[in-house]
Amino acid sequence: MNINQLILRNLKKNLKNYYLYVFALIFSVALYFAFVTLQYDPSMDQVKGSIKGGASIRAASILLVAIVSIFLLYANNIFIKRRSKEIGLFQLIGMTKSKIFRILSAENFILYFGSLMIGIFIGFSVSKLIIMVLFKITGVDAIAKLHFSVQALIQTLVVFCIIYLFIMLMNYAFIKRQSILSLFRVLSSTEQKVKKMSLIEIIIGIIGIVFIVSGYYISSKLFDGDFRTMTELSIAMIFILASVIIGTYLFYKGSVSFIFHLIRKKKDGYLNINEVLSLSSIMFRMKSNALLLTIITTVSALAIGLLSLSYISYYSAEKTAENYVPANFSMTNLQDAEQFKDALHANNIKYSEEMIDVIYANINIKKILDTNLEGLNFDPGVMATAVVSDKAIESIDLSKDETLFTGYTDLLQKFMTLKDSGQIELKGKHEVIPQKYVGLNKEYILSWYFTNGGSPTAIVDETIFERLKNDIDPKIQKESFVYIGIDITEEANIEKANNLFKEAGFNSNNLHHSRLEMSNNQKQNMGLIMFIVGFLGLTFLITSGCILYFKQMDESEDERSNYTILRKLGFTQGDLLKGIRAKQIFNFGIPLVIGLLHSYFAVQSGWFLFGTEIWTPMIIVMVLYTALYSIFGILSVLYYKKVIKEAL
Repeated sequence: MNINQLILRNLKKNLKNYYLYVFALIFSVALYFAFVTLQYDPSMDQVKGSIKGGASIRAASILLVAIVSIFLLYANNIFIKRRSKEIGLFQLIGMTKSKIFRILSAENFILYFGSLMIGIFIGFSVSKLIIMVLFKITGVDAIAKLHFSVQALIQTLVVFCIIYLFIMLMNYAFIKRQSILSLFRVLSSTEQKVKKMSLIEIIIGIIGIVFIVSGYYISSKLFDGDFRTMTELSIAMIFILASVIIGTYLFYKGSVSFIFHLIRKKKDGYLNINEVLSLSSIMFRMKSNALLLTIITTVSALAIGLLSLSYISYYSAEKTAENYVPANFSMTNLQDAEQFKDALHANNIKYSEEMIDVIYANINIKKILDTNLEGLNFDPGVMATAVVSDKAIESIDLSKDETLFTGYTDLLQKFMTLKDSGQIELKGKHEVIPQKYVGLNKEYILSWYFTNGGSPTAIVDETIFERLKNDIDPKIQKESFVYIGIDITEEANIEKANNLFKEAGFNSNNLHHSRLEMSNNQKQNMGLIMFIVGFLGLTFLITSGCILYFKQMDESEDERSNYTILRKLGFTQGDLLKGIRAKQIFNFGIPLVIGLLHSYFAVQSGWFLFGTEIWTPMIIVMVLYTALYSIFGILSVLYYKKVIKEAL
């Protein structure tokens, strides 16, 4: 048998073990090529010009390279160790290390660059679909075309050739430093198998749980007013990050073994076959993979959290725009409003109009503040607030001593929580008018321009409004203001009216707003971010899932002799598979659940900074991630099933 025949036979024999590696490699190349193609596609000019996405796409492509590189190097490390006995046998029959390296390099070259070519072809084939998805998400009105980019091809080849060189260096170093005896011991020494729980491990396990719980607790208090300065907020964030990451590592290093040890101790050491195959295996193997599992869990939590937050903002775009612009169009200048109404008349677009006089007054709200804000450099108890008359609001009728607040953002409510009732003071230039605060409505009646960044609007009785109007403080109001809200009667005409609004140049004026335009802008910006984060998250999910799958392949081969003994003792394939299923639930479920918990508390601590809805977007992201992640657990069970079947 010559060297070429040996290479082909080895390649054919190992291909059944490499199929998921080949799939992940093809998938990674396809994603990278398709993503890089976005940078050079002419149809992307509108996206990059409108939402400044060029830098984001370039940065994402660098992160994509980092994820794929780490995965390929780690997967190669696993596979080269699995072939250690084969390498040892080659040396025993007289082959030099250089010849063995050339054989492995040739096999790897065929596998790697064959996958690379297939991946580039698939990436080119789906590039148009990916651009169409991006245009759909961002709402960009452009035509996506199938475009082959030579620049993208060169960039992809250069990146993956560099990765291949690193893989070859890793293989060469491995072969060079191993003796024949050590090659036959590599697999047996790769997993740490400790038979007894020590006191230190028990302490580590408890500390890990305490660290994670304390991180969760601080994150739940992050924006509740307990941290009042930027320094305190920064320290709290660093503590949360450090405690959760360190706690996660200690959890895998000791907590899992400690919890399972308690379960086993409760059973007095008498475990059935399912518990032996699941609990015992997890106890002694998970701690040796603590660093890997910590990285997978942390990055999974980061991907889920960022995707959830970007989707929250995207999902809330219309509601947020409705809060900022209560009517379809908001204006403050009577002349501009007349010009816009003339354009609507000329195009036979029916509308309704609402005009509200607005004044500003300082309002003392110290007695209704339910948040401790001592130590701040400004007085949060007095704020300049837009005031309107209840006469302008048909559904509200107040007495002379009553004031109602309306239109309060979730963000401001977190930092400056208001009580349900209490006493406040309305301050003009000379007069202070005591009032009874009667509550807070969520409904917005004025546009974002009047709310000073999200503060509420005060509604008072008409007589009080006139008193304040005649006592205006010129320091906070130098001119008169009027809110003009224009609602389009027929929804089908909103798009046409919005085009007229943009053509008139109102959209560039901060005094005037279009609800549809504001919603579209937010969808464009957050849609691109969501697309990029989703792209990177999907790549990481595939690569991390493959890594866990490869680890299970190793474990199944290590335990093949155990399955042979158990089958000879009379245990059926079904008996063993029950324990294997439980084992995979733990192997894949524990990192998934911890990652979901990390992302849940991260999202809960600051979701209100991104939008108005949390549960629907977050649940959709988590369910999709769980479903895709579970596929690798199912593949692991199927591989174990094959090993068990072959064990007898």
